Parts: sequence; structure tokens; C-alpha cells
Amino acid sequence: MDRSPILHTSAVGAGQAAQVPLVVDLDGSLLRTDTLVESLFAVARTHPLTLLKAPAWLAQGRAQLKQGLAERAAIDVHTLPFDPELVEHLRAQKRRGRHLILATGADQKIARAVADELGLFDAVLASDGDVNLTASRKRERLVAEFGERGFDYVGNSARDLPVWAAARRGLLVTRSPRLTQAAQRVTEVERVFAPPQPGAAAYFGAMRMHHWLKNLLVLVPLLAAHRLYDVALLFQGLVGVLSFCLAASGVYLLNDLFDLTADRRHPHKKERALAAGEIPLAHALVLLPCLWLAAAALGLWLKPPFLAALGVYAGLMLAYSMRLKDIAFVDVLVLSMGYTLRIFAGSLAVGVGVSAWVLGCGAALFCGLALLKRYAEIITLTSGLGPEVSVRAYRRSDAALIAGVGMGAGCIAVAMLALQPIVEPSDHARWPVWLVSALLLFWTGHMWLMAHRGNIHGDPVVYALRDRISRIFGVSTVAILLYAT
Repeated sequence: MDRSPILHTSAVGAGQAAQVPLVVDLDGSLLRTDTLVESLFAVARTHPLTLLKAPAWLAQGRAQLKQGLAERAAIDVHTLPFDPELVEHLRAQKRRGRHLILATGADQKIARAVADELGLFDAVLASDGDVNLTASRKRERLVAEFGERGFDYVGNSARDLPVWAAARRGLLVTRSPRLTQAAQRVTEVERVFAPPQPGAAAYFGAMRMHHWLKNLLVLVPLLAAHRLYDVALLFQGLVGVLSFCLAASGVYLLNDLFDLTADRRHPHKKERALAAGEIPLAHALVLLPCLWLAAAALGLWLKPPFLAALGVYAGLMLAYSMRLKDIAFVDVLVLSMGYTLRIFAGSLAVGVGVSAWVLGCGAALFCGLALLKRYAEIITLTSGLGPEVSVRAYRRSDAALIAGVGMGAGCIAVAMLALQPIVEPSDHARWPVWLVSALLLFWTGHMWLMAHRGNIHGDPVVYALRDRISRIFGVSTVAILLYAT
């Protein structure tokens, strides 16, 4: 790509007004993402200690911060979410012989990589470690290159208003009528590209609200103590469930921010709202602390020990998202601890003790489910992308080992459940727990068979909610346990 010659206004005749350069912004315009935020989380994921230098970089200016992060971030430009309508418009303009300029506040390393990926731009103007090329500084640079009204400009935010004020025409990537009106006051608006409006379903999906059912584990201590029908304690338990739901949703958002690049390479996870650019990253950054603050407020309303358990869970999941999920078998142990911690936190929320036997049974069951998830990922990915594809720290050749350990953990959970009845241990009262144990053993085998056949493409619990046999198992188990209590 030739970046040296930049077409100046003097080179454009009056009869060629339509051929004035078209200048394009990057973040939020050409891309449905923010490369600074992506760089920040990419560095936090791979080189977390490097973030200690961020305050010193920022003290030298935002341009220096962007450069420091860009040099260390591993952003795959091949998978970035481009705005398809705008890209097609740029290709049409390029076919007409128009000069296209990429002008962005992003660091020049990222900007040039994006320009090379598309192969459309004649020049790249970007932040260089000294100058943060945004707002008025971008306007000054463009006016110096092309002259007042000597270019058209594509932007997406109020920070672009000074640039539009110097442009001949403006093109907007926005759904905001207010921004469109503001741009019309300073320049002629040629076209508005309206990106898809994220609906409530996109936010609910990013928060994994369909995973909230897992947090009913908080009520296990009440079930084990035969006090599920105590209205006051049940209310406290449900508040604890809601607190964990909010905290877990925050964890999912944070995990998705760390995994943006990895998710975009995944055949299924690339459809996630953040990875696909369906939801602005800025919205996730606002939503995440709100979820955690709401979870903490509910936890504080319950009891300080419950809040402490909630904090341990959040810290454990943060460590998992940043590093532990890349260590074989450590990842599944951490996930198992996260689910078991829900049961323990439920005990703290309602003030009802839970036996170590119940916690051990839960830990074994959840460890088996976590291994089932990894096994399912290996089977589905390698069948579609080839045997050389790895799933985090696991390879295709590890599948048999993972299945053996996972099924063994499931069998241990069934044995522990059968040996420690939830109801009082009398001869006539053992049958409900034995029946549940038999059902659990059957369901465990069924899920591993489905994973082996490649039918499970994501979380096993989510699959179970759609699977007819699993739903029958769930309803039957709940009915038996409610009868037993």
C-alpha cells in the first residue's frame, strides 16, 4: 500500500468535485469496536504486569498510551468486526478512482494493519505516540493536507463535529438523530449509515441470562436441611440467587472483553454480541461495574460473610479469565470451585449449615461437567477445523483422557449422593435419593454420549435446557427431591 502521496485539493479540478478525497474514521465508523479498549484488554490478558506502566504512559499523553498498548496487544485485524455497508461503499468509491484516506485517533500500528487488511486506502493518518489525532487535531491535520472543504469525512460521534465543520460533505455512521442534526448544522450530510440497533436480547445474551438457572445452587443448603418451604429463609436464599446472577453476568462480560480475539476465531463464539460488534464495548464497560455494585449491595443486605464469599467468587473468576483457563485441569478445578462456592455462599446467606459431604458431591459433579464442556469443544472444533486445532490447553489427543477423568468424576458424585441421603437416613427414606442417584448416573452417561456424537456445541447446561431427555431428568429429579423434603 502506497502511503506517501496524499491527494491535495489543488490536484482536484472544479469539474471533479466528486473526486475529492474521502477520509474515513476507524473506531466506531469503519470498525464496530474500539481498538483502544481492545488493546487494553488484550494486554491485560497476555501481559498483565505491563498495565503497571499505563499510568506513566497516560501522563505523557493519550497518544503515548495508545502506542504503548498497541505495541504489546495481540489484535487480529483479520477478525475485526467491520461495518459491511460502509466497506461496500468504500469499495464502490475506490472502483470509481476516488482516493481514500484512513484518518484515526487509533495508533498507527493498528491503523496500518487495518488498511493493509482492506487494501483500499491510499494513505493512513493516525496517532503516532506524540500526537493524538482526534477532534480538533484531526481537523487541523486534514485542513493542512487538503484545505478547507477539500475533503469528505466519515465519522460516528460528537468528537467528529470539528472535522465535519471543515469538510465539504459529511457521512455519518450513527443511529442518533441528534448527532445527525448537529452534523447538518456544520456541513452537508451526504449519507447516514445506520448500524444495527442492539436490542434487549443482545444485552441479555451478553449477560448470559440463560445461565442464571445455575445460580439456584444457592438454595441447595435449604433443600438439604428440609427447609425449602420456610418462606423467610427462602426469600433470603432467592436474594442470594439474584446477587450471584448479577455477579456472574458481570464475570461473563469481563470474560468476553478478555476473549474478543479468541472468540472471533471460534466458529460459534464469534456470534457473541461483543465479539461481533453488536454491542459497543463502552456499554459493556458501563454495565459491568453496575452489575457488580448491585450484586454487592444485595450481598451486603444479606450478611457480610455472604458478601465475602461473593468477593472470593468474583476474584476467582477474574483469575480464571486472565490466566487460569489456559492451564490444563486447573481450569476445570476453578470452574468446579466456582459452582461449589455458590452452595457454600447459600449456606452463609440463609444461616443453614451444609455438610462437607454435600460440598464434595457438588465439587465432583461440577468438575465432571466442566470436563464435559472441554471434551465437547474438542470434538466439535476438531471435526470442523481439523485435528490440529487446540482448545485452550487441550489437544485432540487429550480427548480420551478428558472423557475418562470426567466420567469418573461424575460417577464419584453419584456414589457420594447415594451414600449420603438428603432425607433422614432411615431404611424407608433412602429410596428417593437412590432413585435420584440412578437418574443422575443415566443423565451423566447421556450427556457424555451427546458430547461424543458432537451434539453439544457450548455449555452443557444450556444444551440440557433444550434437550428433551435432560428436561425430563430435571423435572423428575426436582419432583423427587421436593417430595423427599
